[in-house]
Amino acid sequence: MQQCKVGREEEGSSSNWPESAAFLLALQDTLIEELLLYLCDNQSLLKALNKRIGEGGRAMLVGAPDADDLAAAIEILQKRIAAGTRTLLGQRKSASRRTSE
Repeated sequence: MQQCKVGREEEGSSSNWPESAAFLLALQDTLIEELLLYLCDNQSLLKALNKRIGEGGRAMLVGAPDADDLAAAIEILQKRIAAGTRTLLGQRKSASRRTSE
C-alpha cells in the first residue's frame, strides 16, 4: 500500500492539488458526450482553470504544484469542447454550521 500526504505543508501554500485531483476524477468518470455540471467550494481551482482555458489563455503550468492534474484536465476539456459537449463549472458556498443556544 502506498500512502501520500496531502496538505498545504506538503504541496506549498498555494496548492490546489486536492481540488484539481477531484475535478480530474470527475472529468475522467464522465463520458465525453455527457453534460457535466461541476460545483466546488474552492474559487482557487476555478481561477486556475480560467487562466488556462478559453480564448487567449496563455498561462503556463510550469511551477504549479498541481500541474499534472491541470494539464490532464485541460486535455479532457479540449476533447469535450471539440465534441461540442457542455462542461459547466461553478462555485458553491460551503454550508456553515451554527448552533443555537
